[in-house]
Amino acid sequence: MNTPSTAFAAAASFHSLAPPKPTPVNSWNEWDPLEEVIVGRLDGAVIPPHHVTVTFNIPSFTARLHRFVAGRRYPRWMIKRAQSELDGFIRILEEEGVGVRRPDIVNHRARFSTTAWSSRGFCVTCPRDGYLVIGDEIIETPMCWRSRYFEGDAYRALFKEYFHKGARWTSAPRPQLTDELFDYSYRIPGKGEPLRYIVNEFEPVFDAADFVRCGRDLFVTRSNVTNLAGINWLRRHLGDAFRIHEIETRCRQPMHIDSSFNPLCPGKVLINPDYIDKTRLPAILKTWDVLVAPRPDPVDGVMSKISMCSPWTSINTLMLDEKRLVVDASQVSLINALKGWGFQPIPCAFLSYGPFGGAFHCATLDVRRRGTLQSYF
Repeated sequence: MNTPSTAFAAAASFHSLAPPKPTPVNSWNEWDPLEEVIVGRLDGAVIPPHHVTVTFNIPSFTARLHRFVAGRRYPRWMIKRAQSELDGFIRILEEEGVGVRRPDIVNHRARFSTTAWSSRGFCVTCPRDGYLVIGDEIIETPMCWRSRYFEGDAYRALFKEYFHKGARWTSAPRPQLTDELFDYSYRIPGKGEPLRYIVNEFEPVFDAADFVRCGRDLFVTRSNVTNLAGINWLRRHLGDAFRIHEIETRCRQPMHIDSSFNPLCPGKVLINPDYIDKTRLPAILKTWDVLVAPRPDPVDGVMSKISMCSPWTSINTLMLDEKRLVVDASQVSLINALKGWGFQPIPCAFLSYGPFGGAFHCATLDVRRRGTLQSYF
């Protein structure tokens, strides 16, 4: 007859021999083979309402134009152009064997309010901003744009599906976003002046797009949407199994790391030399090859002139595996450099997505990559 201890040992032994249960969510880094991804939507996109967090995080020409059109729907011709390029991007992903999921269509024009403020919505073009996938866990982040407060509604059905199939689903503390958080006297600091930030430490806020993942090590930039409290919240949430390293930025309007510092595969990281000083990277990167991106190739056309993004979204690429990556077709210099570094770039036209907030990395959330948790340092 088995004693309780021997029965427990037998059960444990049986459990260890059982095959691991497949998980619908599994992504530890930026380069393992991509199996499933969420791609954003343009449907019903609204130009973000006026607020200090918007005005000083977009290029100056777009900011001057924004004051006249804030809160209105994007013109149909803009959506049509961007949709054509988005469809082409999705087609590439599907042809490469990647499963593509989409958020729901929601009403971004509807006005909503808290007890302290009111706003309209924005769009769901950039799932990378609001959600961070660490292994089998989806973490909803406390974004500081008021217009994005209910953006998560578009993803609820997907996340509930993933949860019921075994994924973990966590939400950081929902921020109040009261006026105490924002510096309404903020002005973009001049060259040589110390960086200032639009958000202070009133409460934790961060965008997931200010983080990139390299297994047990994550890299982050403090920015106009990510404060130290937000970084510390994630550091404590992940615990001792992970390390978060801050990357110093020289950008005068810092927002999102994925156009500054872009890990491509184990041992290689692509940097934007205008925003990142190669000599001031964390010491942990001393064994990695630091690839300095060529300057963005100049582009013509109205969509690039009214983009919400820096020209350095040229390096905002999406890795399909350790070799293949999707790159904007206009960036011939970068494409040639990537080939020289041993990668296989897949060109795709995507400049028309810029006025809606991003490029390939921004427009996606990699839900499942075929790989395991590792340390690369």
